[in-house]
Amino acid sequence: MRKEQRWRQTDFQLKDEIISCKEMPTYEKCTSFALHQGINREKPCECQECGKTFCQGSKPVQHEKILDGEKPYKCKECGQNFSNGHQLTVHQRLHIAEKPYKCKECGKGFVRASAFVKHGRIHTGEKPCECKEGGQTFSSSHQFTVHQRIHPSKKPSECGECGKAFYGSSYLIQHQRIHKGEKPYECKECGKAFIVYGKLIRHQNIHTGEKPFVCKECGKAFSTFSYLGQHQRIHTGEKPYECKECGKAFSTSSPLVKHQRIHTGEKPYGCKECGKAFTVYGQLTRHQSIHTGEKPFECKECGKAFRLSTFLNAHQRIHAGVKPYGCKECGKAFSRASYLVHHERLHTGEKPHECKECGKAFSTGSYLVQHQRIHTGEKPYECQECEKAFISRHQLTVHQRVHTGEKPYECKDCGRAFRVHVHLTQHQKIHISVKPYECKECGKTFSRASYLVQHGRIHTGEKPYECKDCGKAFSSGSYLVQHQRIHTGEKPYQCNQCGKAFTVYGQLIGHQSVHTGEKPFDCKACGKAFRLNSFLTEHQRIHTGEKPFTCEKCGKAFRYSSALKTHQRNHVGVKP
Repeated sequence: MRKEQRWRQTDFQLKDEIISCKEMPTYEKCTSFALHQGINREKPCECQECGKTFCQGSKPVQHEKILDGEKPYKCKECGQNFSNGHQLTVHQRLHIAEKPYKCKECGKGFVRASAFVKHGRIHTGEKPCECKEGGQTFSSSHQFTVHQRIHPSKKPSECGECGKAFYGSSYLIQHQRIHKGEKPYECKECGKAFIVYGKLIRHQNIHTGEKPFVCKECGKAFSTFSYLGQHQRIHTGEKPYECKECGKAFSTSSPLVKHQRIHTGEKPYGCKECGKAFTVYGQLTRHQSIHTGEKPFECKECGKAFRLSTFLNAHQRIHAGVKPYGCKECGKAFSRASYLVHHERLHTGEKPHECKECGKAFSTGSYLVQHQRIHTGEKPYECQECEKAFISRHQLTVHQRVHTGEKPYECKDCGRAFRVHVHLTQHQKIHISVKPYECKECGKTFSRASYLVQHGRIHTGEKPYECKDCGKAFSSGSYLVQHQRIHTGEKPYQCNQCGKAFTVYGQLIGHQSVHTGEKPFDCKACGKAFRLNSFLTEHQRIHTGEKPFTCEKCGKAFRYSSALKTHQRNHVGVKP
């Protein structure tokens, strides 16, 4: 685009408020006053190329140099180039640690005049940017711009591709580059390209290693002032961005925008390969590597490769044993922040992801996605050995161990290995011999006091938990809850493989071994193996001769409760 066609004059004029600046704080430097004035006037010069607007003066000229890629001003210290002399001057202060703008209130120094002016408003309480929609005031134009996003009526610029609306033409132009695949801002160091110029600037700090913004609380350094501001909210606990739907608060605006898509169902990022859509751009990027199969990030310890650097970083913590994310409720630590977030929902009971088909709610989005495949019948993960398909990658991984023979979960007591972790957990109960709680009636011992209390009710006949629907009573609250599901029809435990649902979790665990074919419970007397520990217990009565179920009418004893029930029908004359 020719330079004379790049700019157009808008109809905006100076606001009347510029006259009232005599009432506002005074500034020692004319540059500070000029910055203050910039808040109170419109920007009559608009760039036709990107839609960005500027006040008359040198700003449009500087912006042209950015668009043309022209950077004639070079730093002699580090060789970094800049599009104007002012940027170079400000940058050079980092090398000499010069901070010419000093706050008289607290003595804090600043490299940039704009940062000094923003800081000054902390002491004066000045909030010159007012929202005409809601009346809120803000100390910086950036905060004001972010706030405006909550007013849907202030989105005049709409995308013709997906219908998404934006507050200004510059945001719309940036957004349209996602559809076009256009990334006009390229890093000269590594060739990586970006949709937004600001992201290129932040990226370049990776090569220079420059992190001039340091947190006074913990000493952590950041490449941009905004990153430092976001980080400091960890120490202050401030979460100024609140969701109007559910009241959840966030420390930055971007997680709020992403969170709101849970309520709206919006998925603006679509995969060109398969059409699958995502709420977050990062999810799309991760998904696309499924099609390419590319795993460029390799672990030097074990050689395992990953699609994303974040996955590699999280994996490396396994080798290092680092778990930096601790739960404040119970102290359990995790190698990933996402694992902690999911874990914390066990304490809060929060399940923000709801299925629109059946209303079932889940603590994570991935669980919801897996669940929805039961309704759609989709099984995207196929075994290349036998062509069996699964609804989740984890299920495929577990299944593949049938072909490879891999059993990564080993019992430390006896050395026996298992394909699935839950089977190891069940097996380990065999080795637990510490049962300090003994029943005085029959001598049976238990690992927990609560188990002894429940068992004691067999002797006393006490059944304090009664069903309001049918009057049937039970010795424990958990049995009552399970029984009530007969009346409600609720089956909360669903098999991810075939969709079959169960009223009791133990039934689900037992059922799942049907799919894996695994029988982790061995009889020490004859070697016979069983899917469930309860099946093994029943079988062992053949060897021990134990018959714990006695008929109260005639005293006859039986190995199994089902056999006793069948026998009792003879006394009442009921024919099964």
